Amino acid sequence: MNKAISEEDKIEIENGCGNEEPFALRVIGDEMMPEFPDGCILIIDPAGHCTDGSYVIAQHDGGHIFRQLEIVENRYTLKALNESVEVIPLEDKSAVVGVVVQRAGKRRKDHKHYV
Repeated sequence: MNKAISEEDKIEIENGCGNEEPFALRVIGDEMMPEFPDGCILIIDPAGHCTDGSYVIAQHDGGHIFRQLEIVENRYTLKALNESVEVIPLEDKSAVVGVVVQRAGKRRKDHKHYV
């Protein structure tokens, strides 16, 4: 079942950081569960290198979205970990604006690095 991407799934990135400085975003929704629960904090590196399986922030439909990048035979898609959410095709990696490098949890033991 394909589900339209709701406004709450989109992220507006407005920060005072330079274009290449890491920044933090809060996850809203359950599309990336169980790895990224609602409310967890992500550290994003705009200069990070993305590969197949990277968790990324990408431009989509006039906003930004948090998904996992999948690369198969030079075809790029953004997919949610929740399988009921539609896969988004990309022409190339140029839509990716940052790579998730860390998930900060409520406790130190819940922190996880991705690079």
